[in-house]
Amino acid sequence: MLSIKNLNKTYANGVHAIDGVSLEIPTGMFGLLGPNGAGKSSLMRTIATLQDPDSGSIHFDGVDVLADKDSLRRRLGFLPQDFGVYPKVSALELLDHFAVLKGLTRRAERKEVVEGLLHQTNLWDARKRSVATYSGGMRQRFGIAQALLGAPQLVIVDEPTASLDPDERNRFLNLLARIGEQVVVILSTHIVEDVTDLCPRMAIIARGKVLVQGRPQDAIDALKQQVWRRSVKQDELEDYQRRFAVLSTRLIGGTPQINVFAAFQPDSGFAPVEPGLEDVYFLQLRQA
Repeated sequence: MLSIKNLNKTYANGVHAIDGVSLEIPTGMFGLLGPNGAGKSSLMRTIATLQDPDSGSIHFDGVDVLADKDSLRRRLGFLPQDFGVYPKVSALELLDHFAVLKGLTRRAERKEVVEGLLHQTNLWDARKRSVATYSGGMRQRFGIAQALLGAPQLVIVDEPTASLDPDERNRFLNLLARIGEQVVVILSTHIVEDVTDLCPRMAIIARGKVLVQGRPQDAIDALKQQVWRRSVKQDELEDYQRRFAVLSTRLIGGTPQINVFAAFQPDSGFAPVEPGLEDVYFLQLRQA
């Protein structure tokens, strides 16, 4: 269990990146959902002991993380949003180097772990290539491999699927789901589908504050019979956005289709629809 209470962080430029955040995160997949600039990366860096908060507490399995950072670091796997690599070093050599830093000093054990992770992340055929020559998606998969070294008990992945193609995304999410059966996995993302597909628990964050947390389905159920949809003409869109609580707009065959939050049918052109996590997300951001 990861317990975060009343965490705050303000940077020198005055940005209050973490604003009174409290979360209880059990074993399994936990989605941290929010737009870019919401404070997700600041929170992930603080949990990973890469920066100190101004106030608040973090405990992992009863251990005070801020007082004993090494205890967490030994059990942590972290994939930051921007993962740098060494030039002119093969994936096999670099992952082996990271494995040594993680404490895997026995050669045979390290070889088995490194090769297994390269297979899991679909990098085996490119293992002898310099990581500097990898595509963005391949680099992200390499970052995933290094985050899983040492059998971590807490895995933090920050915007991990942003540069992955659909097949790579599915492979990675399936891998995370398997890992999440035994350990705490925090998936920080702005992609609603990642949380919908994977996470039995989640929190939505914006402007450094937690807006809602709990089971995604509970948040979705709270919107039942309050989400309405209709198609509108392009020149009517601005008027509808002004008159109603428009949650989302998408083009269907070139025609705008809007979802609106309302306790009752807004007008005769609207039909009720089953809400989804995307509706929850945009309503929370609208009300923040």
